[in-house]
Amino acid sequence: MAGWLKGILGRITGAHEAVDWEEVEAVLWQSDLGAPTATAILESLRSKGLALHSENVLQAAREEASKFLPEKGQDLTPMPQGTDGPVVILMVGVNGTGKTTSSAKLAALLTSRGLSVLLCAADTFRAAAVEQLKTWGERLGVEVVSSEYGADPAALCHDALAKAKRLKADFLICDTAGRLHTKSNLMQELSKVKRSLGKIDSSAPHEVFLVADTTTGSNAVVQAKEFHAATPLTGLILTKLDGSGKGGVAVAIARETGITPRFIGTGEQVGDLALFDRESFLERML
Repeated sequence: MAGWLKGILGRITGAHEAVDWEEVEAVLWQSDLGAPTATAILESLRSKGLALHSENVLQAAREEASKFLPEKGQDLTPMPQGTDGPVVILMVGVNGTGKTTSSAKLAALLTSRGLSVLLCAADTFRAAAVEQLKTWGERLGVEVVSSEYGADPAALCHDALAKAKRLKADFLICDTAGRLHTKSNLMQELSKVKRSLGKIDSSAPHEVFLVADTTTGSNAVVQAKEFHAATPLTGLILTKLDGSGKGGVAVAIARETGITPRFIGTGEQVGDLALFDRESFLERML
């Protein structure tokens, strides 16, 4: 898959011919990289006295993005032997980012390694989400803890963790409800879930992944800041990179919050989830 920036620069001019500063600046500002990164790329080109060729722009963009992205996403590993309790993962984000599907993909990835997983359908406000996760659970052979529509998600996550401990599961993945980051009462509910889990395991949740839709652009940066304030995030799962998502928002989020990608979703199939790799990501993104 050719990077979107490479494709645009190729349309502006030939691969090694000079391009127009204003055109490149406009492209970078629309790239989802965020204004600070776009500005830094242009300043890098000017400070190095580089001619404005498409390959120079691409190289400067890669160098700037690389400052904020890890070479590899930190992988998930079970608790050390002898430690009581599963690794608890909260999946958070706004509506429509792909949290439920990403929860299933993450469960599939972990079970493929021979690890035991319990899923918790904590999106109790959307009956379709519970049914969707149950369907995934049946396909994957993974048990799903659920309750009736409208049940208290904090209490459900608490019960799911108690069950995961009894079963000696390696991981508990809690698929929480999609919520607008602008609704303070819903964001406070995430804090309640965290407190509820902490009654059983003071260190839980161990991971809080923001599932970010790369097609939403700069709005995802605002979302990341708000979710991070409600329940400190430990990483990003980027979705819809197989569609129109440019992926630049990952750089913007990392630059402004320090939260970096852990996994990327590359398609609709259950196996289409991969550990973040900077080199392949930048090739895809740029």
